[in-house]
Amino acid sequence: MSYSSQLVESAISGDKQAFEQLLKYESEKLYKIAYLHMRNKEDALDVLQEATYKAYISIHQIKSPTYFSTWLVKILIRTAYKELERKKKLIHLPEETILFLLETNQVPDASIDLSDALATLSVDYRNVITLFYYYELPIRTIANVLNKPQATVKTYLRRAKLELKKTLGDEFYAKKLI
Repeated sequence: MSYSSQLVESAISGDKQAFEQLLKYESEKLYKIAYLHMRNKEDALDVLQEATYKAYISIHQIKSPTYFSTWLVKILIRTAYKELERKKKLIHLPEETILFLLETNQVPDASIDLSDALATLSVDYRNVITLFYYYELPIRTIANVLNKPQATVKTYLRRAKLELKKTLGDEFYAKKLI
């Protein structure tokens, strides 16, 4: 983490500049998560703006500065869900999203297959796979962000991997994904 607990405490105390600095540190990750859910730049930016506003007006509710990032991601995901529900959109992961998220081109030749396979997963499974593998968050943090028990997150992860294995085949699964 690139910022200190003291910076978070300053933001909690009402320091606007501290809050802005925290957002700068988190901005890339937040945009990627918003884009993953919303599937286009404009909607992702709208959700990010709304989540930022919600975070700003409720920052005093943070129990511990160490949970700032998790708390912020949770607000963002809930905001995205509400917006998707409002628009009655289906969530799909197009090829562009996978390429955008992977940036390192670790799966360049199979990104279409992976995108299609991820799009077939339920929202819960897709979120768990994305947070665990792409953002490398621990199970405990994912459980906190998604407001689910750790055992449920582990079950979602296991089931999602089994579904991806069926969809992608054993060879692709073993070499490319996990």
